[in-house]
Formats: sequence, C-alpha cells, structure tokens
Amino acid sequence: MPERVRITEVGPRDGLQNEPGAIPTEKKVRLVELCCATGVDEVEVSSFVSAKWVPQLGDAAAVFASVARFKPPGVACSALVPNERGMESALAINSTAGRKVIDKVSVFTAASETFSEKNTNATIEETLERFVPVIALAKEAGVAVRGYISCAFACPFEGPTDPFMVGQIAGRLMSMGVSELDLGDTIGAATPDKTVALLRAVYLALGWIPGDPGPHGAYAATLHLHDTFGRAAECVSAALEFGLRSFDSSVAGLGGCPFASTLDKRAPGNIATETLVKTVQGAGFETGVDLTRLEAAAEFARQIVAEARKSA
Repeated sequence: MPERVRITEVGPRDGLQNEPGAIPTEKKVRLVELCCATGVDEVEVSSFVSAKWVPQLGDAAAVFASVARFKPPGVACSALVPNERGMESALAINSTAGRKVIDKVSVFTAASETFSEKNTNATIEETLERFVPVIALAKEAGVAVRGYISCAFACPFEGPTDPFMVGQIAGRLMSMGVSELDLGDTIGAATPDKTVALLRAVYLALGWIPGDPGPHGAYAATLHLHDTFGRAAECVSAALEFGLRSFDSSVAGLGGCPFASTLDKRAPGNIATETLVKTVQGAGFETGVDLTRLEAAAEFARQIVAEARKSA
C-alpha cells in the first residue's frame, strides 16, 4: 500500500489574503466547502488578524460560522492567529458551535528580522513572546498549533537565509509546544538542493531522523512552497526523497507574497494543489485527493478571484 502524504489546502486563507478586490463571504464559504470535498487532509480557512491590516479576511468569524454547518468528518480546519486576541476569537467559534470547528491554529514568525518587522511589526523574539499565551490557550482547549517560519529559504530584503538560523527558530518553536513546523518559501527562492539543505539543518537541530516518524509523528514538518520561478514541483520531489511527508498548497495556485511582486507583474502564488497532487502521486505516494473534485474547486477559485479583480 502506497505511503500517504498529507496535504493542507491554504487557498481560502493564504490564497485570498492579498487579493485586491473583496470576495463575498458566501463565496469564500463555498470555496472552503469545495476544498473540503476534494479529500485533502486539512483546509486553512481564514485568519483572525485585524481587519485593519488584512481586510480581505475580516469576515473570518462569519466564514467559520457557516463552515460549522457542513464541516465533514476527517477534514481538519485551521485558522491563522497572530496573538492572544486572535486565539480567543478562534476559541469563541468552537464555543459557540459546541464542538471543534477549528482543529488547529497557526502562529507565524520569520527567519528574517527585516521581514518580521515589516510583516508583523515585531522582532522575531517579540513574535515568539506573543505565542506563549496562544499556545497555552490552545493546549487547554485541545487545539493543535502549527508554527510558520517565513523566509525559510530567502528574504526579499535580506537575501538568502542561513539554514542554521531556521533550525534554531524551529527548535525554539518546538520547545514552546507547537504541534508542527511549517517552513515557508515566501518568495519562491527554493531549489531542490536548497530544499534538502534546509530540511537537513532543521532535522539536525531537532534531532530528528528523516523518514522516522519519531515522537512528533510523520507530519511534524510541512513545506510551504511558492512557485514564483516554476521550481516548486522539483522541490516537492526532493523533499519526498528526503523523507518529508507533508506539504501546503493552494487550489488553482492562488496567493503569492506581495513582496515578491513588482509594479508591473504579480508574482505567481503557492504551488497549485493540482500540481502538488500530481507530483506526489507520480512519485508513488497516496494523497486521498479526488482530482475531478479538485478541478471543480480550482475552477470556482479562478472564477471568484477574476470577479474580485474586475471589481477592484
């Protein structure tokens, strides 16, 4: 029986958060519903970041309230939370529903001080301090915590990232109690060789053995790739060969870091879920994803984004 690779669909959150036009709440909900139906393991639904900073996701509570009505068993739903207030908002969703609608929350830091300051208005150390009450509340509520590390390969302001630095931050996050790590190729700078070098550094820092599930499970580290230069699929193949078994992707390839775009050209987004699934299956692994349903979700995603951009 083929070994299974976990896929987290981040399109509804990471794919939509930088769109210039407003997408109606009901269409976001429909996108989440279609993504859940594809067979992915997890859907990152939205973010409880202040609507002042990310207006595109200011309706997170309303989206989750609707998701609570159809969330299928076997599919985890997650939310990005920047601080204790965001965590409290996430927990309120579960409390109101009387069950766990949000199974996991994600906190985010960076391996670049400049990027951290521009993205979160805080130093790396300050972001880690913000996570302490978030992780405590999550543990009390039985909610898993993912720790994102942005600029794991390179920073748009500081250039290439030292893998050793990423390993040190990964160690801090795991020691704080996060359930899993998510290594973000924020501007699409990864190559297959750099992917392996980064994974080796992180696994070495944590004392993990590639391919060995260990005490944190087979999915304790996830790779979040952007396809800015069209190399993401090659990096997936290299990571699979290394022993990684968990990846993020975005339906229809939505998203893209605004810092990687130029005035006249929008940077390509996350690796498309369609591309990821085909790459993983081509390498002999199982995903559980229905490609027909995935294409339906991708078509809907392209439609609502095109409508939003036209009205922006």
